[in-house]
Amino acid sequence: MTDREKSSTEKRKTEHIDICLTRDVESLEMTTGFEAFRFQHNALPEIDFREIDLGTSIFQKQLKAPFLISSMTGGTETAAQINEALARTAEKHGWAMGVGSMRTAIENEQTAYSFNIRRHAPSIPILANLGAVQFNYGYGVEQCQRAVDLIEADALVLHLNSLQEVFQPEGDTNFKGLLKKIEQAAKSLPVPVGIKEVGMGISSSAARHLYEAGVAFIDVAGSGGTSWIQVEAYRSKEPMRAKAAEAFTEWGIPTAESLMQIRRDVPAVQLYASGGMKNGVHAAKAIALGADLAGFGRSLLPHAAASDEEALDEQFQRIEFELRTAMFGIGAASLSDLKGTEALRRLI
Repeated sequence: MTDREKSSTEKRKTEHIDICLTRDVESLEMTTGFEAFRFQHNALPEIDFREIDLGTSIFQKQLKAPFLISSMTGGTETAAQINEALARTAEKHGWAMGVGSMRTAIENEQTAYSFNIRRHAPSIPILANLGAVQFNYGYGVEQCQRAVDLIEADALVLHLNSLQEVFQPEGDTNFKGLLKKIEQAAKSLPVPVGIKEVGMGISSSAARHLYEAGVAFIDVAGSGGTSWIQVEAYRSKEPMRAKAAEAFTEWGIPTAESLMQIRRDVPAVQLYASGGMKNGVHAAKAIALGADLAGFGRSLLPHAAASDEEALDEQFQRIEFELRTAMFGIGAASLSDLKGTEALRRLI
């Protein structure tokens, strides 16, 4: 990577953080779909609130709660501070954590420190992250393994962001033949390999192909949260692209819909729900619809960016309390009870 490319990458990542913190980048027309569901209250739950168990495990590691900090950032000093604050809090609360795209760390190891959260989070599951499209731009199993090794990760997530790449001025748009290359990585790496979208959702058809190729987990990252088309539209210097972004305000698969489709059609896959998650009730609905973990991203960012770990800690506590309270409200003493509940009703 040339000095000019390094500068461009750092500038892009800094702009992404600034835009996500200061602009309205949520899907303008799309929702998560969770508003179409309500829990039926159980006035006689027959359980002790204090005994409700939120514990689960992934990658042979225990979690205190079924939550994942979604892959967000890395590659700059500001990103390093954000990742450190998130990692410390995740370690305290026993949440899993993913980091942002590590392409910059692979091509410029001087930025690797901004992703290396293991020293702040020695016990939790950590997910390394690369863009799957990079397989068509010179990457292979070696770079995937390097990403895992750099941060002592327990798994690798390959993100799919086709429409973001189209709207990104520096975008890589050759997504041809990726499934075979994803399969090779999944079969070659010694850690689980998963797939996530970045806010447009994953269909059950795509999920089935990925699972058959050896992908161990899928994060639906559905619509209703951050729109990376909108983020890139704010960055664009081309009026045409910024205007074109308006045509895609109704694009994507809502998080709830993606979850239901995949759990129905690919029942054995480990399934994570992210995309517009705001609170523990959203998480409870996601788990009741089939998710194994609920992922939170931009809603955590303001406190992390301010390095306000006390406020971040309170936010984690609130989300956990909301999930536990929702479970109490329907009489679910464990996550397995929540997954099997008949108390979640579709309104429309």
